[in-house]
Amino acid sequence: MTFVLDSNYLAITAIVTVLYQFSFFVVAATCRFDKVTDFAGGSNFVILALLTFFLHHTWYFRQIVLTAFVVVWGMRLAIFLLLRILAWGKDQRFDDKRDNLLKFAVFWLLQAVWVWTVTLPVTIVNASSHNPGVRAVDIVGWILWLVGLVIEAIADQQKLNFKNSPGSRGKWCDAGVWKWSRHPNYFGEILLWWGVFIAATPVLKGGQWAVIVGPIFITLLLLFLSGIPMLEESADKKHGGNPAYLTYKKRTSPLIPLPPVIYGNLPSWFKLGFLLELPLYNKALVPGEEQLQPNSSPGSV
Repeated sequence: MTFVLDSNYLAITAIVTVLYQFSFFVVAATCRFDKVTDFAGGSNFVILALLTFFLHHTWYFRQIVLTAFVVVWGMRLAIFLLLRILAWGKDQRFDDKRDNLLKFAVFWLLQAVWVWTVTLPVTIVNASSHNPGVRAVDIVGWILWLVGLVIEAIADQQKLNFKNSPGSRGKWCDAGVWKWSRHPNYFGEILLWWGVFIAATPVLKGGQWAVIVGPIFITLLLLFLSGIPMLEESADKKHGGNPAYLTYKKRTSPLIPLPPVIYGNLPSWFKLGFLLELPLYNKALVPGEEQLQPNSSPGSV
């Protein structure tokens, strides 16, 4: 067993993350392109999982499983996003940052925080010599991770296929799982990281329970900051004047997949309190537009 700066590997993972993200930031800022940004994020997860796994030399089954989960998720996401941006050429998220070094640097800093924080449950598991046998919570966590990964991967591929379709230009995606959720990929991602945390809980002791900040961070990030709010605002600005789009929003859950016939007929208070239909997701609409009745014309596609 090797101790690197601290027994939980918090310092070494932070240093590696900052150096890794900084190296890609230098390339991206110098060349002023977006092709390495998402790849740097996804692959960084893989590096931290493997680093902590091999540093500790214990090879417990739980460590193998959770490390494999992060490697599979990180490689899938990194490769998928790299191939996508190579095909698209640029990422519109950086149109207001690409030529502003400070804004661009802040994004990369936040990406480093995202990687380090969300990986915490696996970092602690890999740094631990505590090895309880497989428990029910392990199985629950593994199932949540698998379901989340499948949903995220299917959603990503379906949206990519939709955008590559000649008839999709100027339309919003409501194909496949996107008929049941406006952001199924985010639902899958939140689910799988909570699964990782749950599967890590048999190892946690005392202050180590603070690693719950990992799944909480990714949940809050996607619900309130760089995830759903940005995409909802962008879609509302593009399609807010289209009655079919407003019907799609009214009948489709923002996150948790549900049949439109069920979601569309639920009372507003239930959607707000239990299904996260937040006012934040409608702020770009003209007042009154969100009140469109459910019997308006059907969604596009």
